[in-house]
Amino acid sequence: MRTTNNPNPLAVVRNLGILAHVDAGKTTVTERILFATGTTHKRGDVHDGTTVTDFDPQERDRGITIFAAAVSCAWDGHRLNLIDTPGHVDFADEVERSLRVLDGAVAVFDAVAGVEPQSESVWRQADRHGVPRIAFVNKLDRAGADLDTAVDSIRQRLHPAPLVVQLPIGSEDGFTGVVDLVRMRALTWADGTVAEGPVPDGLREEALRRRRTLEEAVAERHPAALEEFCDRETLSQGTLTAALRDLTHSGDGVVVLCGSAYRNRGIEPLLDAVVAYLPSPLDVPAVRGENGEQRPCDPAAPFAALAFKVTATATGRLTYVRVYSGTIEKGATVWDAGARRTERIGRILRVQADRHAPLERAAAGDIVAVVGLKSARAGSTLCAPDAPLVLEPPSAAEPVVSVAVEPQRAVDTDRLATALARLAEEDPSLVVRTDAETGQTLLSGMGELHLEVAVEKVRREHGLTLNVGRPRVSYRETVGRGVSGLVFRHVKQDGGAGQFAHVVLDVEPSAEGFEFRSAVVGGRVPQEYVRAVEAGCRDALAEGPLGGHPVTGLRVTLTDGSTHVKDSSDTAFRTAGRFGLREALRACAMVLLEPVVEVTVTVPEDAVGAVLGDLAARRGRVSGSVTRGGSAIVTATVPLAELFGYATRLRSRTQGRGTFTARPTGYAPAPAVTTSR
Repeated sequence: MRTTNNPNPLAVVRNLGILAHVDAGKTTVTERILFATGTTHKRGDVHDGTTVTDFDPQERDRGITIFAAAVSCAWDGHRLNLIDTPGHVDFADEVERSLRVLDGAVAVFDAVAGVEPQSESVWRQADRHGVPRIAFVNKLDRAGADLDTAVDSIRQRLHPAPLVVQLPIGSEDGFTGVVDLVRMRALTWADGTVAEGPVPDGLREEALRRRRTLEEAVAERHPAALEEFCDRETLSQGTLTAALRDLTHSGDGVVVLCGSAYRNRGIEPLLDAVVAYLPSPLDVPAVRGENGEQRPCDPAAPFAALAFKVTATATGRLTYVRVYSGTIEKGATVWDAGARRTERIGRILRVQADRHAPLERAAAGDIVAVVGLKSARAGSTLCAPDAPLVLEPPSAAEPVVSVAVEPQRAVDTDRLATALARLAEEDPSLVVRTDAETGQTLLSGMGELHLEVAVEKVRREHGLTLNVGRPRVSYRETVGRGVSGLVFRHVKQDGGAGQFAHVVLDVEPSAEGFEFRSAVVGGRVPQEYVRAVEAGCRDALAEGPLGGHPVTGLRVTLTDGSTHVKDSSDTAFRTAGRFGLREALRACAMVLLEPVVEVTVTVPEDAVGAVLGDLAARRGRVSGSVTRGGSAIVTATVPLAELFGYATRLRSRTQGRGTFTARPTGYAPAPAVTTSR
């Protein structure tokens, strides 16, 4: 490991996430990074359950990442704070919360499969947060692995400009190293160690051709590189490196590296690329509060941090925070802007997955865990009491699947309520509520696996025996045909000041979730009452007329109304808005919507017919089918409700050789059947 000196300590910090589709190898990449940096002295393996970041018993049992895990390591004089994120679609909200606090990311792709459905989803999530990325094409030692094919899928499905900076040496089982096209040197691995040497004679011509292609692609997108390229018809190593860094930061290009994490080949140059191309906290724009105030990434500035994860451990409640500005010390008092109360920092910890090292302080650019916060939740802003600030929290996805849970013993009811409350506190994408009609406790989440994991966690950690109902999807209702000129009067007189509100509403379909506008003229409804009508309409969206499901996809226009000189008030107009819209919805032609997902099924070619027939029986609409390496890959849109138990059916129809992945694509009209609440 090399060392360098940099005068600004923030310039040598990298906060990055490892993103990928499930089974692309991101946890193995993380494990090899820890091994290469000397953080661990034994290579962890997912299949053996010996990984550092997949430390939860369920993660080791299932062989997948479920919870985002943070680790720290050092390379080339830099401190790397890594977050290994889940790859399964059911845990996309965990990825969302991590991306909110990261400065950069490494996207891992399978060299055989290329861009897979969840790869695309996490890439789009990173796009929304403006997180710069580099790409690592993994598993080049597998049969059928091809770097160029994987890069083409990145170009076609993700639409960045892939800037390939390496050429593989050997293929499939004979993959032994790479040619670094920036430095024009060969890196080979044997017995777990890397050796550097000249480019092999047999690859020199191909390496020069690819270096030329890289220079042209960079010059096309970077003004300074273009100027040098026009003058010299080539790019120096320094110019090329600087241009690649600029293009990565701007998102105009993505640097592509390759290797085999399982065989520990390609990790050292990946770490060099993280240091060279991904941004430090100094390169990221100053964090902005909801009131527009900015805080620079400066340890001397007022303290501001965002909590992005909360976990309960045997030693206390851990709150993971990203410090954006200022410095915080053990024992300090901070202001929780969400709960509007002060909190005391008991301890500050450097996180190594499930192990922790105590710190005296944390400064701008740090990602640490703190102990002692009682009210902070994921998304809470922590700041200096004398310099309050509210940061935008990570967005939480709406749950789409629910199950009813109850303890087998009535005496455990309170314990279950406590366990579920703690579960929802740790994972905001889980929602606990009581059904008003049946009295059942409903646990809602992002998918069948998400709920299985949550229920199993309650069983293991709290020793509860539970009865769990069959999963049910979350329906929505929308307006198919609207109504115009619906008049609603709210009049209430029972002694003293009364209530009076008169509104006239138009309701029509909309491509947006909910839109409200006022077309009232002549001041017949004052502006403050218009806002109250909008608030009342939003209240009415909670339950639709078809089955009490949330309502979406409508535009409400307040066209007229009137007031009473004494009896009109905000409360009266809010009530009129709520009951007026409910009455309007009953007069509209309503449509029931159900969640749908895009399913990608990979099966042997001889099983395609059976799989297509099964998808059709599940109301699936096939959108594509390709053959690759003796397997057929079928893509279809299927109602989520029809996928419960599909994994077992697929295994039985393909003799255990079929696999599938699914990602949410929104809502679609459901068949004309009555759906109970």
